[in-house]
Amino acid sequence: MADFKQELREALRRSLLQRLADRDLPRELVDEERLGEIASELDASLDQMVARQEEILQAVSEQAPPEALEKAVEKEEYFSRLSLNLRLQHVIMLTSVLILIVTGLPLKFHDAKFSHFIMEFFGGISNSAIIHRVGATGLIFVGVYHLLYTVLAKAGRRDFVLLLPKLQDLKDYIQQIKYFLGRTNKKAKFGRFSYIEKFDYWAVYWGMVIMIGSGSLLWFENIALRVLPKFILDIAKEAHSDEALLATLAIIIWHFYNVHLNPHKFPMSKIWITGKISKHEMLEEHYLEYEEILRQRAGDSQPKTQADKAQS
Repeated sequence: MADFKQELREALRRSLLQRLADRDLPRELVDEERLGEIASELDASLDQMVARQEEILQAVSEQAPPEALEKAVEKEEYFSRLSLNLRLQHVIMLTSVLILIVTGLPLKFHDAKFSHFIMEFFGGISNSAIIHRVGATGLIFVGVYHLLYTVLAKAGRRDFVLLLPKLQDLKDYIQQIKYFLGRTNKKAKFGRFSYIEKFDYWAVYWGMVIMIGSGSLLWFENIALRVLPKFILDIAKEAHSDEALLATLAIIIWHFYNVHLNPHKFPMSKIWITGKISKHEMLEEHYLEYEEILRQRAGDSQPKTQADKAQS
């Protein structure tokens, strides 16, 4: 076991030096004290790996049932990504949007056979319109709630700032294109949100502004016509119809593929249910956030000085 630990330690050391070389950092500029801290972190990770291996070997030696062996092998560190609050918001939006799609698209494609089937299923256009407005109410609720969450909650304000588009997003996009084309072997490294997730988020909110705004005018048409010319409602009708189709295609083609149908995620990512993400996924998709978590852990593990204690 000692030889095994030494081999792993050497492999980790070589990996660290290789990463430093990849970043073109001269060795004389590297903080030796920080290297010592990283080495300590690697040793701690190594001890965890060895302990996990011993659990697996113990399960095998005791001829444990397959379920016990599988549980030992699959033990992995998980990180919280979506709070219960955000998951509930997601479920409300998901439900509302599905209702709106199912009851709204038949109106746009009213000559299609599937439209007649859906209308008959809901008991006619009157019932379908009522259900459509129930979905609209859910969408309005979650939109307003999320706005308040963003303003009032500390986590909401933090995520809003991190979701703002930056020049780095364009650089990451170019880096990923180069990687996909085989021009480089280095993928872009993302923090809490990649440019894909930012596009997802802002596309949803832009769509909500269009859909809620135009839908409200159509919902309260008689009131709107008292203060607005008819051509405004005609524009609202076209905008509502076209944006609904665009949103449906974006959800099915863009969002569902990236989150669920991607070969690395298929058949479904469970983050929206559990709120947790595995260490493997963190390293692959949010490497910079993982590094930040390690730095925070290292800071929390350091003994506090008198000044630190006085501030806390």
